[in-house]
Amino acid sequence: MVPQEVDIASVFSCISQLYPEQRLGKIQVHWLSDEELLEINKAHLDHDYYTDIITFDYSTPRKISGELFISVDRVRDNAVTHGSSVNQEFHRVVAHGVLHLLGFKDKTGAESKVMREKENEVLQALGI
Repeated sequence: MVPQEVDIASVFSCISQLYPEQRLGKIQVHWLSDEELLEINKAHLDHDYYTDIITFDYSTPRKISGELFISVDRVRDNAVTHGSSVNQEFHRVVAHGVLHLLGFKDKTGAESKVMREKENEVLQALGI
């Protein structure tokens, strides 16, 4: 179910260049359906709603690592909702997950604004 549109290695490389002080280690990306990600959301976060991504952080002080669980269905819907291309949304959500691993949050309005700015920075660097 890996979307052909996504160049994950380029996203990782771009973020490594934008944040050279951070050392990216192993980051796994899992592409799921809405229903599959909903089950993870319920089981691990006790949330009963759809989401586009869940990030599990396994980082150590010396290396950034983790797993990104992404709903292909939700990302495609978000592209329509936000009037962006599917390609852009897939790259945005991968960047979003890695930015979480770097410590960026999105719980408050101010945090979400910073997160969106950082996502846009990555997309711009990628030329998307």
